[in-house]
Amino acid sequence: MKKLFLLLCNFVFIPVLIHSAEIPEVTNRYWTKKYDPYFRKYSKRFFGPAFHWHWFKAQGIAESGLRKDARSWVSAKGIMQLMPKTFAELKKKNPKFQDVMEPRWNIAAGIYYDSTIFSKWKEDRNFLDRMRFMLGSYNAGFRTILRAQKISRSKGYNGKDWRSIQSVAPMVPKWREKETLNYVEKIEKLMGEKSKVSEFKGMLTWFQ
Repeated sequence: MKKLFLLLCNFVFIPVLIHSAEIPEVTNRYWTKKYDPYFRKYSKRFFGPAFHWHWFKAQGIAESGLRKDARSWVSAKGIMQLMPKTFAELKKKNPKFQDVMEPRWNIAAGIYYDSTIFSKWKEDRNFLDRMRFMLGSYNAGFRTILRAQKISRSKGYNGKDWRSIQSVAPMVPKWREKETLNYVEKIEKLMGEKSKVSEFKGMLTWFQ
C-alpha cells in the first residue's frame, strides 16, 4: 500500500501551506548539492555517523526550498525556518551558533533542535514513526503532538504510531493539523525510498 501511495504522490501535487508559504513541489531539481556539507556535518554531530542526513535536507526543502533569506509571516527565519526565540534558546547551549540567517548556523540549529525533539520520543515505536513524531513536533510543537497522543489513547488507539495521531488530529484544539500532516507527508515523499525503515536498523542506539 505504501508503495502505491508514494507512486500516486509522484503524479498528484497537493498544494500545502507551511507558515502561510507554499512548500516547493517535489521534483528532483531540489536535490542539488547545495548546503550538503552543512547537512552532513551537523547530522553526524547531533545524530551520529550512521544517521541518514537526507532527512534534514528534505526538511530544509519543505521548510523553505533551501532559501537562506526565507522569512515567514510569523517571523520564522532561514532555511530551517527557526523562530528568533527558539534560535536564542538553542544558542544558549551552543554558543558557537551565530547569525540565524547564516545558512551554516541555521542548518546546525535546526538539526540540533530536531535532536532534542527526537530524544523526547523514546517510547517503543519503529524508526519511521519516531521520525514522523519528531517532524510533526518541529512543525506544530512538542506539546501539541503530546496532546494528540493523549487524545488518541483516550479514543482507543495506542498512540505510538503516526496513524494514531492522524486519526484524531481534527479533535486536537488549537492545532492547524492539516499543515502539520502535510508537512510530514511532504518530507517523507521527498525521501522516497530512503525513508524505508530497513535502512535504519540499529541507528536508534545513539539515543537509547
